[in-house]
Amino acid sequence: MKTVALVTQKGGTGKSTLAVHLAVTASRRGQLVALIDLDPQASASLWAERRGKDDFAVVTARAADLPGLLDNARQQGADLVLIDTAGRADVTTTAAIEAADLVLIPARPSLYDLAASTTTAAQVKGRNAAFVLNAVPTRGTRADEARAALADLLPVAPVHLHQLVAYSDALNDGRSVEELDPYGKAAEEIRALYDWLINV
Repeated sequence: MKTVALVTQKGGTGKSTLAVHLAVTASRRGQLVALIDLDPQASASLWAERRGKDDFAVVTARAADLPGLLDNARQQGADLVLIDTAGRADVTTTAAIEAADLVLIPARPSLYDLAASTTTAAQVKGRNAAFVLNAVPTRGTRADEARAALADLLPVAPVHLHQLVAYSDALNDGRSVEELDPYGKAAEEIRALYDWLINV
């Protein structure tokens, strides 16, 4: 079982968006998936309510629940567990980091995100962790500039996600980008990110 935590010390970076889209990708690949929502805003859980399907479990939880939930997922033969967290450093985020085989740190290519990334990188020091650039403009050099800035702190995923309306449009009714437009650019990006993270 692989456990992936999505963590940053800033809200609005796309943790929940990445978590739900990756969960659907894994499920569509025939993997047994669980998504644990530790964020008090419960964005992933709200998305699951809109989705209205039971193709994988989405569980709202607290930090104290995490060890038991992971044990239960392991006993049920889960292939992948994704942990969504709040955009701040607290006991819940620490618990998710400690439980994860891989920590993914979504970062937008903006000054504030890059500044917050320094704090997050320090928190995950010594762990298997990587940045993933999110909401990258479709034109310009911001991805390259952000990648260069972050690479001194931690590895950066080779796949980055562009600022595409498909990501938010799919969420509106509980779908993923693969279900909205399986041949679209957003779907291609999510599949590529999944293929990378499952082998890291």
